[in-house]
Amino acid sequence: MKLLASLLTAAIFAAPAFPAFSAGETPATAGATATKVDLAKGEASYGAVCAACHAADGNSTVPLQPKLAGQHPEYLVKQLREFKDGKRNDPVMKGMATTLSDADMQNVSAWLHAQKPKNGFSKDKDLVTLGERIYRGGIQDRNIAACAGCHSPNGAGIPAQYPRLAGQHADYTVKTLAAFRDGTRANSIPMAQVAAKLNDREIKAVADYIAGLR
Repeated sequence: MKLLASLLTAAIFAAPAFPAFSAGETPATAGATATKVDLAKGEASYGAVCAACHAADGNSTVPLQPKLAGQHPEYLVKQLREFKDGKRNDPVMKGMATTLSDADMQNVSAWLHAQKPKNGFSKDKDLVTLGERIYRGGIQDRNIAACAGCHSPNGAGIPAQYPRLAGQHADYTVKTLAAFRDGTRANSIPMAQVAAKLNDREIKAVADYIAGLR
């Protein structure tokens, strides 16, 4: 028995050490979340750099400025990095992101994720019907995938993969889909491929439906 215990102990200490990942974290995303976040610093950085456009709690009141409250932190960090390095082209956001270190980006993103998103609402009943059909079922005869497949039926998205959409300003969603379609936003090939197949009315319909999701 003593020999068996000795062998087991030796095996345990000889085993390779594996990194510990937080709930929902994977080896692929661990590099982006390895730094321990500081919510107080995130709030301070957000207030200094972001609040003027996105509101004090991340629930922007300006239709063309996105709501950020409740957004997945991995998605926010990715966008900030790509604004900073120019992969996502926006002169205003590049200027803001350039002032943030990688730790700042993670702190801000974690703080925003902790904020409660406010509900939005749809405006056009006819458009909402079309938007719901596209969002939930796509357009099969044009090989347009359902938005719900990636962003979930209620618009909650999938952490570390696809952003939360529920309640987003329709005007901002229209602007974003149009940018993917015309190539002025080029940091997501799948979104560019989907948007390229949508006409103006379909984009507006999907955006209006998303605004009312909760």
